[in-house]
Amino acid sequence: MERIKILWVDDEIEMLKPHILFLEGRGYTTTGCTNGQDALDMIEAHSYDVILLDENMPGLNGLETLVEIKNKKPNIPVVMITKNEEEQIMEDAIGSKISDYLIKPVNPNQILLSLKKLLNQKNLVAEKTTQSYQQEFGKIAQSLMDLDTYEDWIAYFKKLMYWELELESLEDSSLFEIFETQMKEANTQFAKFITKNYPNWMQGQSAPVLSHTVFDKYVVPQLQEHQPTLLVLIDNLRYDQWKTIAPELRTLFTLEEEQTYFSILPTATQYARNAFFSGLTPLEIERRFPQWWKNDSDEGGKNIYEKELLEAHWKRLNFSRPISYHKITQLQQSQQMIKNLQNHTHEGLTTVVYNFVDMISHAKTEMEVIKELAPDNKAYRSITQSWFKNSPLKEVLKKAAALGFKVLLTTDHGTINVGHPSQVVGDRETSLNLRYKTGRSLSYESKEVLECKDPHSFQLPSVSMNSPFVFAKGDYYFVYKNNYNHFVNFFKNTFQHGGVSMEEMIIPFVVLNPR
Repeated sequence: MERIKILWVDDEIEMLKPHILFLEGRGYTTTGCTNGQDALDMIEAHSYDVILLDENMPGLNGLETLVEIKNKKPNIPVVMITKNEEEQIMEDAIGSKISDYLIKPVNPNQILLSLKKLLNQKNLVAEKTTQSYQQEFGKIAQSLMDLDTYEDWIAYFKKLMYWELELESLEDSSLFEIFETQMKEANTQFAKFITKNYPNWMQGQSAPVLSHTVFDKYVVPQLQEHQPTLLVLIDNLRYDQWKTIAPELRTLFTLEEEQTYFSILPTATQYARNAFFSGLTPLEIERRFPQWWKNDSDEGGKNIYEKELLEAHWKRLNFSRPISYHKITQLQQSQQMIKNLQNHTHEGLTTVVYNFVDMISHAKTEMEVIKELAPDNKAYRSITQSWFKNSPLKEVLKKAAALGFKVLLTTDHGTINVGHPSQVVGDRETSLNLRYKTGRSLSYESKEVLECKDPHSFQLPSVSMNSPFVFAKGDYYFVYKNNYNHFVNFFKNTFQHGGVSMEEMIIPFVVLNPR
């Protein structure tokens, strides 16, 4: 095994010979250096695994040397060693991204412990994660057979998402492959649970919070007379994506509540989001506001009346304070929102629909670059996190925190990475979505879908007497016979929505208070 190489920079390096000999005896190769400039030359000429850096040196001092090291080799861990315990010096060192901080006099064991922590941490964490998952695997598999209620399924899904995020850091992919098998089996059982219970839910029997009830049950209780509230709906945001961006908000907000609710079927924007804002099922929207509802076969945009549906809902709730609705699909609209947010502090509710995550998933099926960037859940989360860190939406939320807004952050449905084609046949009027179909004369593989022969039982409008709905289960996606192989390959491993899976249906609703 190759020895770990250490560069120790200290103007009194000769006095540290016993420490160096101690480290040599523990398998570390240690090179001494007496000043910052020589250290910078040496890291250019040689490769080191870690640098021990004295803070108080003539010429370039430790902090100045640290800045230059990070400019040249930002990934080398640096341990600062100093006699000085002044808070400002510590803050400067930490701000310059040191990996550890030791106060003189140091003994060899202190240094050894610091080195082990830095160099072995990844392996130790991986080993602990592996052991923990192996211990949990049997429990997770066994408990799948005992899930009976929607509360059980929410808790189970959150546990699976916890392990998915834990396992993604492992370099060994074998455990993750085992997890993916476990996830697929869970979605198979989840589809059975939804098939059995969903029609009763849509008749109001023992139902969880759903798309058309979440506004009244989760949003309304958070509205306060003297505090502005910003409702942000990020289209297509999965629960795991929320967990990925949550750390980015810690400095701005405290997390008051983290809830989940169930998206209605189809888990598609025109159904779930219209239901969210209207407080009505799609069937009720069609009956009450036929001018604002469009079926799949109708011409025109399917979500162009969200503002009107929200205002009608607000009126039914008898709120006197004004409300506003904003849909952001372009950078310019984000910048305008940041600029004007202070003008909305008097409102009862300021609503923002942000479409970026939805753009990623749709673009993924159209752009080879995106397909390369997001081939799996881990990469999809990474793209979301990278986007959010530097997004105008984060700036909107930063401004909201400064203005004292309570923020309600949620979505309309999630997505699933599809992997198995399911052949379907339909006429020209059949809907185009890859995860659900409605239309006359549908032919499909019954075992791969949830069938809804009576759309009204699911609180869905029916285009005609013979227009059932079918929803893809698990990670199936619908493909027509024509040009079958081309579309199978084109859409495989893309993120789609509209069907029955935990990732699409169990979605986040969080309450954030400004710090």
